[in-house]
Amino acid sequence: MAPLSDRVLMGPGPCNPYPEAVEALGLPMLGHLDPEFIAVLDETCERLRTVFGTRNALTLPISGTGSAGMEAVFVNVVEPGDVVVVGVNGVFGERMCDVAARCGADVVRVDTEWGQPVEPQRLLDAHPAPKIIAVVHAETSTGARSDIAPLGEGKADALLLVDCVTSLGGIEVDIDGWGVDLAYSGTQKCLGVAPGLAPITVSDRARERFVAKSRSWYLDLRMIGDYAGAAKGARKYHHTAPISMIRSLHAGLGAVLDEGLAPAIGRHTDCGRTLQDGLESMGLELIPPASHRLPQLTTVRIPDGVDDAGVRKQLLERHGIEIGGGLGPFAGNAWRIGCMGHTARPRNVTLILAALAEALGR
Repeated sequence: MAPLSDRVLMGPGPCNPYPEAVEALGLPMLGHLDPEFIAVLDETCERLRTVFGTRNALTLPISGTGSAGMEAVFVNVVEPGDVVVVGVNGVFGERMCDVAARCGADVVRVDTEWGQPVEPQRLLDAHPAPKIIAVVHAETSTGARSDIAPLGEGKADALLLVDCVTSLGGIEVDIDGWGVDLAYSGTQKCLGVAPGLAPITVSDRARERFVAKSRSWYLDLRMIGDYAGAAKGARKYHHTAPISMIRSLHAGLGAVLDEGLAPAIGRHTDCGRTLQDGLESMGLELIPPASHRLPQLTTVRIPDGVDDAGVRKQLLERHGIEIGGGLGPFAGNAWRIGCMGHTARPRNVTLILAALAEALGR
């Protein structure tokens, strides 16, 4: 088996992080109230505003993975009885329903076949006056992208809440231009940082509708926002921040912005297109429609008679390549191949195509 240092992470989970992000994890420790760390935190929040495409003051990394970001945005705006419309076309739309229901929401599901994008008009028509319309931009379980801009245009008085875990840094995200009120992401995908933080951004409009008292102390954005310097007034202590992870995110965002956000997105697009063309040239079927197919996460149907686990084991043990299996109805029927962050390089695309062709005898 390939040494751990040589692994190529091409699953839907963590990608290979940018070298700058790895190096930052090993820097000497600072205190969480050290002025040098506070300066790094402030600059990290500003860099997040750039990649999110927003000027929202309340933009910061939550301590926890993407699901912590999901929970944070829900628990701060949802009260019992609030109507929450959720687009469900995969695992993470399902998870949104669960989190909203635990907040006491009246959840209105808009179900779509897995692998297909959520139709914006169906979400807008699902209820005459919801408090929140929620949708996953890039569904990690299926590789399908849903359109966000029409929801911002038609949301009326509702708050628009968007999961950007797999999209941020890999395809266009325009929070202010699309009229998104609440969004969250994760560090381990296209941002090229280890898992452990959940970047979020919240509009002033959404902040005006925060619940009087969040059901979660740890995820109370009134307090966390003060700590991160995102709210008006003096900075307040909330909890001990994960210093090394925030410094790593600062470095990873720096790598993206030094490359240029548009070129980084272009690199993801080019690698994804080359990978998908190569898979189709092998006679493999890609699941989402071409018009809404993510370049950074490709879902391919497993051919009949092929041993799902056996192929993934061969890729890992012989070539040091990790790809992901399917979830839900795709379990045992699909592979999910990620091309995200530092992993999104032509050499890795060439490697996975050759290794998969060998494993399939094609």
